[in-house]
Amino acid sequence: MKIIIIGAGPGGYETALLAAKRGVEVVLIESGHVGGTCLNEGCIPTKTFCKNAEVLDSLREGETFGLTDLTYGFDFSKVIDRKNAVVEQLRGGVEGLLNNKLITLVRGKASFKDAHTVTVTPGATPVTIEKSVEYSADHIIIATGSVSSSLPIPGADLPGILTSREILDIEKVPSSLCVIGGGVIGLEFASIFRSFGCEVTVLEYCKDILPRFDTDLAKRLKQSLSKRGISVETQAQVTSITECDADAYTVSYTRKGKEETVTAEKVLMAVGRRANVASLNLDDIGLEYTQRGIVTDERTMQTNIPHIYAVGDINGRMMLAHAATFQGIVALDHIMGVENQIDLSVMPAAVFSSPEAASVGLTEDECKERGLPVKCLKSFFRANGKAVTMGETDGFCKVVVAAEPKEGAQSPYQPGRVLGCHLYGPHSSDIVQEACAMISRKATLEEFQSVIHTHPTLTEVLQSAIHSV
Repeated sequence: MKIIIIGAGPGGYETALLAAKRGVEVVLIESGHVGGTCLNEGCIPTKTFCKNAEVLDSLREGETFGLTDLTYGFDFSKVIDRKNAVVEQLRGGVEGLLNNKLITLVRGKASFKDAHTVTVTPGATPVTIEKSVEYSADHIIIATGSVSSSLPIPGADLPGILTSREILDIEKVPSSLCVIGGGVIGLEFASIFRSFGCEVTVLEYCKDILPRFDTDLAKRLKQSLSKRGISVETQAQVTSITECDADAYTVSYTRKGKEETVTAEKVLMAVGRRANVASLNLDDIGLEYTQRGIVTDERTMQTNIPHIYAVGDINGRMMLAHAATFQGIVALDHIMGVENQIDLSVMPAAVFSSPEAASVGLTEDECKERGLPVKCLKSFFRANGKAVTMGETDGFCKVVVAAEPKEGAQSPYQPGRVLGCHLYGPHSSDIVQEACAMISRKATLEEFQSVIHTHPTLTEVLQSAIHSV
């Protein structure tokens, strides 16, 4: 058996490694750096910025912890240097793992010649093939990821309008930043640059920030960000961007029928991402796709051409690195006839703002829309001993549990089954994983309550919530 994988991001290279481990020959094609968006211009470099932001915030609170007369400088060039070093270290690690006799790493741009054959042409990166070459295989997995989206408004293409890629390589911290988009990417950068000393305004089109997250969580997190001095405007429809001078841009928007503007030194366009289907020649082979991405079966990741699969951002299902990884496992298992217990509907997500936010499973809003009877159990970080010792008490936890249906009504879930968990506060991205394990194993509230938590730990916020019934 031979598999071609197009794209060496998390969905591509990790699937290639697993396939090789199982004795399958793989041709892995990548037009840029291995590791994809996540490693090179997404998750990893952004988290290095998050760490710098955390250190600066801690220094500002120094007197609370007995550090007096502190003086320090902030050399942003060293922040960039450290970010680049981390990325290069991890990229080198991936390249080392791919040095496998069953994996052929081809540097170039892939497109379909036919349903079983891929043509690779020289790419734009320094490391690339010298001439075009063709590869054929029994199965093909497309994992080309996504690219940043932009609003179709006047001024969106001005030279100084940044995406999540360009902002990671800016030379200095701007005095002010307008972030268009209050989703995960926008809020993370808003939080980071506020910690860096920047005046930040966030403009979000929807009623609340983080539209896909629990409404209760989103509203509380918005309050927390506002307390940090971040101006967050929701129900704001951005209409244009103009360059008012060499060092500033004016962003115009309407809110509740009123025209408003905000002026900032830099503007970050953070309105989501779109599937990277360009140049693959999908139409030539009759592969079905939409504006969201390649159409796939939710259980197997198969496309309408049975031997071709699509995993990760390219299928538009869930644009998360870990989603891509596990979709790759699902696709490979299906190719090889291997059974697994992976439930792709239980997909944790995190926002690395300050404070962090995280979510997994059904939200209270989704349950109401579906007519599902539920009860929501809550707790607060201000009552958590470890959070108090850390001086980080802002946050809450909500656990969504299936309730007894009203007489004559039915529910697909047994009463007491844990359906979702949503929280914000210190280390929420770590804490949510315990709830994820419970939800994926279809645990009940009683089973969750039987788990002993170490004291004092932040995870006790879960314990407090599930015992609040």
